[in-house]
Amino acid sequence: MRLDPDRRQIGQRLRHTGLRIRIGPFSVNLQSPLDKVAEMMAFFYRGYPLPEPDTFTDFFIRIERPAGLRRWLRPQSVFAFDGFRPFKPLPRDQAFAMFEWGLNWCIATNAHRYLIIHAAVVAKAGRALILPGEPGAGKSTLCAALVSRGWRLLSDEMALIDPGSLAITPIPRPIGLKNESIAIMQAFGDRQDIGPPVADTAKGTVAHMRPPADSIRNADRVATPAGILFPAYAAGTGTRLQRVTRPAALARTAEQSFNYHILGADGFATLRRLATTCPAYDLGYSQLDSAIAHCDDLLARGAP
Repeated sequence: MRLDPDRRQIGQRLRHTGLRIRIGPFSVNLQSPLDKVAEMMAFFYRGYPLPEPDTFTDFFIRIERPAGLRRWLRPQSVFAFDGFRPFKPLPRDQAFAMFEWGLNWCIATNAHRYLIIHAAVVAKAGRALILPGEPGAGKSTLCAALVSRGWRLLSDEMALIDPGSLAITPIPRPIGLKNESIAIMQAFGDRQDIGPPVADTAKGTVAHMRPPADSIRNADRVATPAGILFPAYAAGTGTRLQRVTRPAALARTAEQSFNYHILGADGFATLRRLATTCPAYDLGYSQLDSAIAHCDDLLARGAP
């Protein structure tokens, strides 16, 4: 079964037993009394698979109102994971973004069966490009553009890499867009797939783009890493592709790994094999169509 986008039904589940949903390899139980959370879950997570009743739940999450006057005066929302509140409250209109950011934290701090790299991941024909990047580098914008042009979304935020096989497990979720990227993707893709922007967050103005239905349906199909691209958006500069040496690729992916230090020798061995197997490139771009053409060409040539 898959999630029906009935906002009223979703709201009832969120308020009572919780909305249980399968997101990639994880089963999540989300509870919240907030109408905005129900509205956004109906918009962004419709069509996601529902776990069987006896399925183990990986993460129990609540997005709730704080106690005291903050329930009414400048209303806020609070993220709780198994009763633990790891973050400060945020304004109520940021409740859905808080769920997305909080789920990232849950996965990064608990899913150590994978090597986890802070990166977008897209694929064609089972072959994946890994796009690591610092905040503001343009990885999410390029990821959203590639997905809008037929690439399969594996993730916007993290590459889940099996240390044994290097296979990448998909976790397709809403793509986070920030500031100028929102208008860029509204003009480039389908405006109907982008939710309402939320201003004055710690990241500026944010909005999310709904994953394609095909990426959700194929969330159980792993992909083989074929290349690593380090994107860097810079207005008015054209498109530039430059090879990155294997030692530099290893060092830079290690810097973007959430749990490399926890996995120790296994983490290093996995990163070394990834850097050895997958040619890496710096991709500087200012025009999305040109950047997409380079990605298509690299994959079609068998290289990366």
